[in-house]
Amino acid sequence: MHLTKTQRIIGLSLIGAAIILFFVFRPTPLPVDVAVATLGPLQETLEGEGVTRVNDRFVIAAPVSGKLVRVRFEEGATLRKGEVVAELLPPQLDGREEQEAVARAASSRAALDAAIARQRRTTLTLAQAERRSARYRNLFSEGAISKETFELSENEAKTMQREGDAARSEVDAARYSFEALQAIIDRQLSSKPVQLFSPVEGRVLRIHEKSERMVAAGAPLLDIGDPASIEIVIDVLSSDAIRIHAANKVKILDWGGKGELLGVVQRIEPAAFTKLSALGIEEKRVNIIVVLQNREPLLGDNFRVQASIVLREANRVLRVPVSALFRGKKEWHLFAIEGGRAIEKAVTIGMRGTYDAEVVAGLRPGERVVVHPSNELRDGMAVKVAD
Repeated sequence: MHLTKTQRIIGLSLIGAAIILFFVFRPTPLPVDVAVATLGPLQETLEGEGVTRVNDRFVIAAPVSGKLVRVRFEEGATLRKGEVVAELLPPQLDGREEQEAVARAASSRAALDAAIARQRRTTLTLAQAERRSARYRNLFSEGAISKETFELSENEAKTMQREGDAARSEVDAARYSFEALQAIIDRQLSSKPVQLFSPVEGRVLRIHEKSERMVAAGAPLLDIGDPASIEIVIDVLSSDAIRIHAANKVKILDWGGKGELLGVVQRIEPAAFTKLSALGIEEKRVNIIVVLQNREPLLGDNFRVQASIVLREANRVLRVPVSALFRGKKEWHLFAIEGGRAIEKAVTIGMRGTYDAEVVAGLRPGERVVVHPSNELRDGMAVKVAD
């Protein structure tokens, strides 16, 4: 059958129109942002806000009621051990007050004896911890124990050493307190002031009462400590605290200086406390105590810092951006790009860091995945990489 010229023209016109309609109404590929699944290191961290505090803080309080002589020190002043930091003019004592003063001196003497006993016990425990650390060092060099066990033994020895220093300081503080009370009895008929001494070498952190005035017995006058012995207190939710262990690495960020500081978790306090969140919700939180690996002289007492606690880490895992993952009915999913189309895949994830997550199963290294998938994206849809 031969077609006429008109029929051929009409046929070609219809075919051309069909082609034009096909390209006009064909779905446009959806622009997407992509990332490549790569192998590399990954850390699972817990972010928290913390404050610094002096490890060994001593509060100098008034041993008796009396008139405080104006404190001549300024906050930040350096003190020597045994230096006079404050003076009190006690009132004249009658017979009953004298008996009370004698009783307080006896109580202070008992506190001194108890501090000495604690120091002796701490010294014995320290010697045992040092022997255990030395023994574990030999076992670790022979491969008989794990590195974690060896590091915990060393941390225990260092902790006990600091507790030994604190115990010695407590003995000194108790002795000075006893001597001050005893001096009150000796001067009960005298107008000489009662002198308060610095129990340690350090600096004045805070002056509670500076001007001359009457103060009650037990009123705090000065806080003394060594700013070099700084520890960091980070409060986290109790549900997060159970994931943290002693000797976990900690990165200190946003502390005001350059770079980041490194530290380790020293201990997790055993009791939680209630704290109101920014939204007014009561939360159970736990204090995490962190010590710095190297002293930072710019940090002082009660400084705010931002901390990142390393819960787990690995040197080589398959990573994808966290923004590529979305939750399915029972498992995690993502879109991988294959042949210009988005293919939805179910994956199993392991560690989850701040920006990347570990993919344990369901994806191969080098595959491209869609990050920030929109609600318009569907399985098998044609996509193009956005500029």
